[in-house]
Amino acid sequence: MSAQANTSSRADMLKNLRKQHAESVARTQALYKEQRAIQQEICKFIRDTPHTVPDVAEATGLATHVILWHMTAMKKYGIVAESGMCGDYPLYRKVEEK
Repeated sequence: MSAQANTSSRADMLKNLRKQHAESVARTQALYKEQRAIQQEICKFIRDTPHTVPDVAEATGLATHVILWHMTAMKKYGIVAESGMCGDYPLYRKVEEK
């Protein structure tokens, strides 16, 4: 088999895979876009003043468990950090970008 034929069959295989998984890729991209929008909304709210998860949930209109999930992920990746306590709840602040 020549190199050109091998390249052509590989291109066809990739084209078929893209068709087969188009729906899955579209769902994943939509989910990523939604999560990114939530993350940006949270960061905008806690940029200047630290807030608790219930405060952020009330301000954004999202459920507290959704905010907590995002805060935990953002804390893991160094986007937010705890900044003290307010009663029983930790305060979260946006980490300064370098």
